[in-house]
Amino acid sequence: MRHRPLGHSGLSTAPLVFGGNVFGWTADEATSHRLLDAFVDSGFNAVDTADVYSAWVPGHEGGESESVIGRWLKASGKRDKVLILTKVAMWPKQPGLSAANIEAAVEGSLKRLQTDYIDLYQSHQDDAETPIDETLEAFDRLVKAGKVRAIGASNFSPDRLQANLDTSKAKGLARYETIQPKFNLVDRDQVEGALADLTQAEGLGIIPFYGLAAGFLSGKYRTEADFEGKARARTILRDYWNDKGRALLAALDEAAQTVGASQAQVALAWIMAHPAITAPLASATSVEQLDELMGAARLELPGDVWKRLDEAGR
Repeated sequence: MRHRPLGHSGLSTAPLVFGGNVFGWTADEATSHRLLDAFVDSGFNAVDTADVYSAWVPGHEGGESESVIGRWLKASGKRDKVLILTKVAMWPKQPGLSAANIEAAVEGSLKRLQTDYIDLYQSHQDDAETPIDETLEAFDRLVKAGKVRAIGASNFSPDRLQANLDTSKAKGLARYETIQPKFNLVDRDQVEGALADLTQAEGLGIIPFYGLAAGFLSGKYRTEADFEGKARARTILRDYWNDKGRALLAALDEAAQTVGASQAQVALAWIMAHPAITAPLASATSVEQLDELMGAARLELPGDVWKRLDEAGR
């Protein structure tokens, strides 16, 4: 696998990043550790998490995913084989991008992750209430202290991302090297257009989430009966279960048959081959699921297949 640069950070990732929101939630700790071992032992190297994961689960407080990863790092001895990506700003316990919050939050993340440094520390969402220079100066101090190797952003509009990049340049501060937007064959408006133009001009990496559209693009939802008892049924029925979505599933079926792969593999391979994308995030709750997702990174879609999917998703 050819690694891809994360902006100008000097870091690089395999074409698939493991989305760690499942750790300690839909994947228990033992399963999470097996998943992490399988992922890294297969040549992949980047795991994404956040301090807020999984505060939305009854009985959870947040920090569960980081803690699971931290215990795996300690037990496995694989810290030097993996990039740890985590985020700050969305946890109700430690919200926003003030300097004080960033300085407190990073210490909590480092402790839970049981590491001395974070490879990519990301603003999980924008904070219009905090001056941009305050936020970036706090991140810059962390980089200079060696606690963070590079910084990134998530859920920023192109205008706000540009404003942050301009501030970093004007003041000589660490800059956001990556951005995490929602992106898949159906949800394309956050990337294609202004954000893609900006990241290309500035040399930033795009690490999109929601690559399988809540599981819709896995092809496992075919009839209304398939939604019964499924946690993401409401989201899929609301956002994707329509004429366009069903037509896209048909195009995925055709592409999957053409290349001899699963629908999920084709959907992720399409993202990986998109000219604007560095590496998508994807999650799995079993090693079998993970094996399927990792197969997408080794799948090369013929140009005509990629183009037909591209047109079907528009």
